[in-house]
Amino acid sequence: MSDRRSEQSSGDEPSSSSSIPDEVWEQFIRDTERDIRKSAPKEPSARAREVTERLKGRQEPEGWRTGPAWREMEGRAARRRKIWAVVGLPVAIAVAVVAMRPSLIPGDPFGSSSGTDTATSPLPAETAAPTAPPSAVAADTPTLAHPFAGSPALRWADGADGIVLPKATALGSIPRDRVELALQQTKKLLVDANLDPEVVAGAHPDAALAVLDPKQPRLLDDLNTALRTPSKAHDPLSLFSRFDPEDVHLTGQVVKTRGRITFAKGKFQGVAVHADFTFVYPVVRADGSTEVARTIVRRVIDTELSDPAHYQVTPGRLSLLSYVQDAGNSACDIYDGYLHPQFPSQAPTGSAAPTGPSVDPYDRSRKLGTEPEGCGTVSRT
Repeated sequence: MSDRRSEQSSGDEPSSSSSIPDEVWEQFIRDTERDIRKSAPKEPSARAREVTERLKGRQEPEGWRTGPAWREMEGRAARRRKIWAVVGLPVAIAVAVVAMRPSLIPGDPFGSSSGTDTATSPLPAETAAPTAPPSAVAADTPTLAHPFAGSPALRWADGADGIVLPKATALGSIPRDRVELALQQTKKLLVDANLDPEVVAGAHPDAALAVLDPKQPRLLDDLNTALRTPSKAHDPLSLFSRFDPEDVHLTGQVVKTRGRITFAKGKFQGVAVHADFTFVYPVVRADGSTEVARTIVRRVIDTELSDPAHYQVTPGRLSLLSYVQDAGNSACDIYDGYLHPQFPSQAPTGSAAPTGPSVDPYDRSRKLGTEPEGCGTVSRT
């Protein structure tokens, strides 16, 4: 193109006396006349004029096809188009991003979020004693965003939602409302001792202690001694889950919980409650590290709400008849009142490595207290 224009500007101008061949000129005239006939407005036929006059005399309902209602509809359609013009681009961008990273969609509807906490649906509440450990899960590494990745607890309930109470019923002469009180007080003990954020962060478990009967011989004295001066003989971890805030802290606000509660008529003419629960705590070091570890604590406790008409008890307070705990992934032979999780990058070696049997801390089918004494290992965390 540029070369041709240069040639024209540099040559002689076209001569005005040059003639057009007759056959070309005649073809031009024919084409022009045909185009004029096609574009010229046509006179309506007599039939068309008759129909038009008849329609003019009809009374159409206002808004039908031509009235104000149609104009309003057009306005709404225009607004929808304008909204789409504004929203469409971000949506298109989001679709493009999701196409590259589908795990960004909450709930991961494409089922592609391996290693996230949204990959599976929650388990139904536990209603009977398990007969086997949970199935193996993908060996995903826990992260700050997904602290339960690679854990059976991924499908467990969150916190107190995992402590599901059975429906209270009367036990002979013991009314239903007294059974309900015993269940609620036992749940409060479990929550305040194992899920209260301040207690988990090392605070004194005042609310949990307030559920217990101060008239029960030596119980509160022993627990307060354990909290004040922890030792092997008086270990507060036997009833309370606590971490040293200068050592570690929870990542996020979720502790996974699973277990069950049953009730029956007690030995002291009251309501006996049996609770068996496992709590899973995801933690990080307090030094700012992003490495996540998990400590798994299982507790089995037996309480009774005794009848104050027959026994010297405090009305509404629980007697704690027995309590057993098992902690997975917590350092052995440290009795300072805190759980001490082991991180993968700090695995002990040599003489510091545990030598006892390996157990699955998620196995809720095993009976606590049957393992031999000593410091064992966990098969998974």
